[in-house]
Amino acid sequence: MRIILAQPRGFCAGVVRAVEIVERALEKYGAPVFVRHEIVHNKRVVQTLEGKGARFVKELDEVPAGAVTVFSAHGVSRAVEQDAAARGLPVLDATCPLVSKVHAEGRRYLAQGRTIILIGHAGHPEVEGTLGQIPGEVHLVGSAEAVDRLPIPTDRPVAFVTQTTLSVDDTRAVIEALRARFTDIVGPDTRDICYATQNRQSAVRALARQVELLLVVGSANSSNSNRLAEIGAEEGVACHLIPDAAAIRPEWLAGVGTIGLTAGASAPETLVQEVIAALRRLGPVEVSTLPGIVEDVQFKLPAALTEPAASAAS
Repeated sequence: MRIILAQPRGFCAGVVRAVEIVERALEKYGAPVFVRHEIVHNKRVVQTLEGKGARFVKELDEVPAGAVTVFSAHGVSRAVEQDAAARGLPVLDATCPLVSKVHAEGRRYLAQGRTIILIGHAGHPEVEGTLGQIPGEVHLVGSAEAVDRLPIPTDRPVAFVTQTTLSVDDTRAVIEALRARFTDIVGPDTRDICYATQNRQSAVRALARQVELLLVVGSANSSNSNRLAEIGAEEGVACHLIPDAAAIRPEWLAGVGTIGLTAGASAPETLVQEVIAALRRLGPVEVSTLPGIVEDVQFKLPAALTEPAASAAS
């Protein structure tokens, strides 16, 4: 059996930064550190951080007075920020800088007098945060078909921003529908879809064309992981989104000689290696990696977590 790994796969710079923020906070302030919502959408990551002393909560009212609080990589609304400030909670913001960029774009377009259209999935934490970061009229649209139902006059000045983890192809179709409907419209094309999401989608599309079975390691509530599985299905290959190696079913492998393996941006490489180990237990395997982009993006940590190291160096 041949296993071909996608390149790139797994953790992106925003996830690396978010996880490191929690780990460094635990080192600096001691346990417990409270995290609003899952820091990223992956059960293994959450469990590992819980083992180190992180406590994950749904809302801020579950955080004790004075406790160090981390906002997840998906971002939060201004109401949540204001609630934390009112309670005097020491906050570390792990919002991905690319998500923060979308927030800033939305506010800039609003200041130009434009009605904002957010392309994204209703109920996703990133979307909820973005809706709450733009202090004005924002309409959420999830598909090209839904564009005609937007309650906005066609000649009104509008602007669009997007959730960072969407399908590039689907988002392009929504943007085309928006441009076809509105006479005065601006927006960033698909540039708001983060580099890591785009890289992983391109890599999995190339991989799917070379294998008989595609396994995507990622959580069911991970938007970018679901998009990878959808792309595999679009390419006509048998595809399964799995949280870990235990989810593999032997019947999937019957008659399969070549397996493609990738992971969503919030899935750690340890899970990928565990899948490979599980497949090895079923018989001999040959592992190779498809040529692809090697990412070297790094995002800065909050100053509160780096200042002690800087002062020590001086």
